[in-house]
Amino acid sequence: MSSATPFLPVLALLLLSLGVGVGILWVSGWLLPRFLKPNNPKAEKLTPYECGVPMFQENARRRYSVKFYLVAVLFILFDVEAAFLLPWAVQFKGNLHSFGAMLAFMATLLVGYVYVWGKGALEWER
Repeated sequence: MSSATPFLPVLALLLLSLGVGVGILWVSGWLLPRFLKPNNPKAEKLTPYECGVPMFQENARRRYSVKFYLVAVLFILFDVEAAFLLPWAVQFKGNLHSFGAMLAFMATLLVGYVYVWGKGALEWER
């Protein structure tokens, strides 16, 4: 028995995956455009699509309000809170130390939330 025999299934899997990859590229690049995709380009079809809204012809370096960035940072903050809270809730088994640590974490976030609320960052109209 040669030393390469245990690696034959790995080689077969590698060749199979390479064949599937090449086959997918061939089908999508050669077969589909010739038989399934109509080729009738128009000016409307060749323009970039922006969620159904016509593209604006302004300067791409226009200024955004600081409010936009503040809302984005607040979203990330509360999203990270949920990301930390969910694994803790799944693993919580009545450990008092773990519960106290989570209460301290939630209190810190509550202080931040009250601060942001007091500054008026959650107001949409100004």
